[in-house]
Formats: sequence, C-alpha cells, structure tokens
Amino acid sequence: MDPVLAHVCRGVLALVFLSAAAHKLRAPGDFLATLRGYGLVPNALAPAVAVLLVGAELGAGAGLLAPATQRMAALAATALLGLYGAGIAINLLRGRRDIDCGCSGPAARQPLSAWLVLRNACLAALGIAALAPSSGRPLEVLDPFTIAAAVAVLYLQYLAANLLLAYLPRTRALA
Repeated sequence: MDPVLAHVCRGVLALVFLSAAAHKLRAPGDFLATLRGYGLVPNALAPAVAVLLVGAELGAGAGLLAPATQRMAALAATALLGLYGAGIAINLLRGRRDIDCGCSGPAARQPLSAWLVLRNACLAALGIAALAPSSGRPLEVLDPFTIAAAVAVLYLQYLAANLLLAYLPRTRALA
C-alpha cells in the first residue's frame, strides 16, 4: 500500500476515536447511561467497562498517530469497531431501535440502525487497510499536504454522515 493511503487511514481513525473519547469524557454520566441502555453489560460492571472503553478509544486514537504503536492501535481500533458494530446488531436483532447509539455524544441522540453497523464496518475496513504493509516509498514534499487534506475531507464526510443518520428519524417524521 502507498504510504500516503496508510497515513490517511490511520489519521481518519485517530480522529474518530479521539473525538469519540472526548464526547464520553465530557459527559461520562450520559455515556454510562448509553452503555447501560445497550443491555449487554451487567449494571454493576458498567462503570468499569465505561472506563475501559474510553481508555481503549484514547489508546487506539493516540496509538494510531505514533509510529511505534500504529500496528497495535490499528488492530485495537478494528476490534473496537467490530465490538461496537456487534453491540448495535445485537440490539437491532432484539428489536431495540429506539436506544441511543452513543456515537455523537449527548448533543445528538441517534437511534440504532443498520446504517450504523455498515458505518462501523467501513471504518473497520480502514483499520484493516492500515495494517497492510506499506510500499516503503518515501514521502514526497507534497505528500503531507495530501494526507492532511484527505484526512480532513474524509473526517468531515464522516461527521456529515453521522449528522444525517442522527436527523433521519426527525426528517422522516416531518414528511
């Protein structure tokens, strides 16, 4: 894989995980309520699991930015996305679509949907791509600008897609 693509994959995932952890740290009580809403963890263990998840997100996000830990962080990010996707899918199979996914923090409640499972699968694909061996081509002079622009555009698209998914039920109600 071209090193520019590898940097872009890692950069987007790092932003996704660091912003997700920031949402959870700004409103830990809301995150704990969201985690309990999934019904996958006993209530007594939910606070410890919440701390572990935030720590894992921070570790994955920061690790994706450090050359020495990028591979392990990409594996952790991919595993977390698989875990989150599985949690959403289990609740969808249970018929529990009305609980908040917790994806956008407390500011934008977002009900569970199959689109969220697909979104997590696409993000996990970025994690898998980040694990691919790099071609060894040295970065050229303009490559850092290309990487920064691509990461910014893809992350903004991710945010826009999240907002569209969050407001989809409200939009349907208006129609």
